[in-house]
Amino acid sequence: MWRIDEADAGVGQLSWPDAPDEWWVPYQAAQQLEAFLDAAFAEGWRRIETEARSDKPMLRRTLHRAGLRPEGKARGRWTDAEGNAVDAMRLARLADDPAPKTREGFLSMLNATLPTKRVIAQGLITNGQGKFLMCQLTYKTGWDLPGGVVDRLESPASAVVREVREELAVQVRNEGLITVDWLPPYRQWDDALLCLYSLGQHPDILEEAVFETAEIVAAHWCDLEMAREHAAPYVVRLLEQATGQDPIPDYLEDGVPPDLV
Repeated sequence: MWRIDEADAGVGQLSWPDAPDEWWVPYQAAQQLEAFLDAAFAEGWRRIETEARSDKPMLRRTLHRAGLRPEGKARGRWTDAEGNAVDAMRLARLADDPAPKTREGFLSMLNATLPTKRVIAQGLITNGQGKFLMCQLTYKTGWDLPGGVVDRLESPASAVVREVREELAVQVRNEGLITVDWLPPYRQWDDALLCLYSLGQHPDILEEAVFETAEIVAAHWCDLEMAREHAAPYVVRLLEQATGQDPIPDYLEDGVPPDLV
């Protein structure tokens, strides 16, 4: 039932042309597939890859249990009976991956299949006279606080300092977390966690800054009134909490304290 065709030197493409949809009982199917893959690796394959329909959760569970890890998706690869687009989920297993039933294999698969969330780190830089720094960006119309997306395996606290150094050529010191704001999906963006840090008073930063022109057009000292004129509503809501509340809420959702009762 299982079939492997050569996709490249040492790389096999896994398929199952004779398996009916109702066959996918994860435990039984995964046992058979795991044995099949073990035999294939013993024959010399170094990587075995495949694609599975996103609307077939039992199939994907079977592939996961046999040690194939998700590696992304091909959007709209197929269509369903009603003509709706169906993504292809890409999966693969390497010859030296830990065996699925071992602790290492289980944790590796769990790490690969759990959802990830985008994290943004931004900083509040003040001039000591009631104003905060906002950046005018090349890729969106609304002004925003300095900072950016946290890289993989990077701490948010380090990321905000790095972003200011890269985009403004200024070294700042992280003085601590102000609040965390969960951002729901917005336009083309998925949801994210935004960590807002205090980066201290730097009244001369506009004179010292050298802008990364691919991202920064200009920077301005702002108050809330100016922010309301130039920033997106969710940014304004965050700033209203971070600069106008005492005490500042330690957790926000879309810029406002959630009802957690």
